[in-house]
Amino acid sequence: MEEPEDRNRLVHQELPAEHDDPLIRALHVVIRSSVRLLAVLMSLVILWSVADVIYVLYERLGTEPVWLLNYRDLFDVFGTVMLVLIAIEIFINIRLYLGSNVIPIQLVLATALMAIARKVIVLDLADVGPEQIVAIAAAIGALGVTYWLVTRKN
Repeated sequence: MEEPEDRNRLVHQELPAEHDDPLIRALHVVIRSSVRLLAVLMSLVILWSVADVIYVLYERLGTEPVWLLNYRDLFDVFGTVMLVLIAIEIFINIRLYLGSNVIPIQLVLATALMAIARKVIVLDLADVGPEQIVAIAAAIGALGVTYWLVTRKN
């Protein structure tokens, strides 16, 4: 089993707990503490978002016609659920950042793909011009190719 000192050396080599300059050492502690605070805040955002999904469903299912959702309601619910999943992915990114010395590129790309997929799912074509659709398609293509290149095993 790794000793805590060995673990600290493996985690965030770019933000070492030991540094010759006391100011840099203190700033590293502030940055690591800020990332931990972000993880706590993301957990709260996720809980709040899940409560929001429950509230929206309760509210929409309780209005006339009772227990029926129209297509607009479904898009709103799908969009909110996708936001919760994106928040969970961001939390996982933060957690991996805290627990390792590498940036989880594959997970960051997957989060970006999920975010753009959410945009496509809730996209109202009446409010969007052709240049925006082309831009979204280009972003999806670029992210897809990048994800494929990162996940390729050679």
